[in-house]
Amino acid sequence: MDEYKNNPKTKYLFEAYQKLLSDEEALAHMVAGDLELGQLGEEERKSIEEQKQNLLRQMAVILEGDAEEEEAVGQVILEVRAGAGGEEAALFAGELAGMYSRYAQKKGWGWKRVDESESELGGFKEASFEISGKGAYDALQYETGVHRIQRIPATEKSGRIHTSTASVAVLPLRKKEAIEIAPSDIEVSFSRSGGPGGQNVNKVETAVSILHKPSGIVIRSTSERSQQKNRDKVMAILVAKLAQEKEEEEAKKLSSERKSQIGKADRSEKIRTYNILQDRITDHRIKKSWHNIPRIFAGDIDQIVESFKNPEEDISQT
Repeated sequence: MDEYKNNPKTKYLFEAYQKLLSDEEALAHMVAGDLELGQLGEEERKSIEEQKQNLLRQMAVILEGDAEEEEAVGQVILEVRAGAGGEEAALFAGELAGMYSRYAQKKGWGWKRVDESESELGGFKEASFEISGKGAYDALQYETGVHRIQRIPATEKSGRIHTSTASVAVLPLRKKEAIEIAPSDIEVSFSRSGGPGGQNVNKVETAVSILHKPSGIVIRSTSERSQQKNRDKVMAILVAKLAQEKEEEEAKKLSSERKSQIGKADRSEKIRTYNILQDRITDHRIKKSWHNIPRIFAGDIDQIVESFKNPEEDISQT
C-alpha cells in the first residue's frame, strides 16, 4: 500500500480507503456477539467492501498510467532561472545547472543546451537544457520549485551572509500531449545564434523564439543548426509548459489537501535551502537534510532523489 500512500495523485484516495478500513473495524466491533445487529450490519459491510474495491481499482489505474507515462518520456527539458539576489542568484543558477549536468553524466543520459543567457560573472540569468535517457523524468520530477542558497559571496567584504534564489522547472516531452495551440495564439521570431556553432550558425537566422500570447510564455532555442529544428524544439517545450500548467490546476482542484502533499509541480513553491556555512541542504517538503554540499554540487544527488521515492524513510547524507 506504500505506493498508494506516497504518490501525490493517489494519496487522497488512499486516505479515503483508510477511513473505510476504520469504519469496517468499528462496524465489526459494534455487531460482535449480537446476531440481530450482525444481520443489519451485513448490508453496511457489503457497501464498505464495494467502496474499498472501487478505490483500489482507481489507485491501480492511476499508478499504471504513471508507469506507462514515465516509460514513454524519453526527453526532459530542465530550466534554471536566477531569482532574488542579482549576480549571486545567477551564479547559484549556474551551480544548479552544473549539478544536474554532472548527475545526468553519471546516469549516462544525454545533456544538450537548448538556450542560455549568461550573467557578467559567468552564471545563468536563465538557461534550458534537454536531457535524454530512461528514468530522467522519474528521477528529476521533484526538483521543480524555488531553491534557496545562504552563504557569504566571494565578493562580500564585510562577511555578511546573503540569501539568493533560483527556480528550477522539469518538463517532460511526451510523444502524445492533448494540448492544441491555435496559430493565431503564437508569434514567432528569428535571429542569429550568438553562441558557438560555427559560421553557419552565426550567419543564418537559425535561432527561434516563440511568444504564446494568451499565457505570455516566451521560449527560445539556439541549440540546433537549422531553423526548422529549433522551431520544432520550442513548440515541443511550449506544449510541455502548457500541459504542466494544466496539470497544476487539475491537481489543485483534485485535492483540497494538496498543500500537505509532496509538491512537484508548483514552480513558485520554495522547496529547498542550501546553507553553505552549515554544510547542510534541507528539503522543506519532506523535512530531511543532507550534508557534504561540494559532493552534492558535483552531481551526487542520488540520496535526495531516492528520498522522494520513500519519503517515510529517514535517509540522511553524511
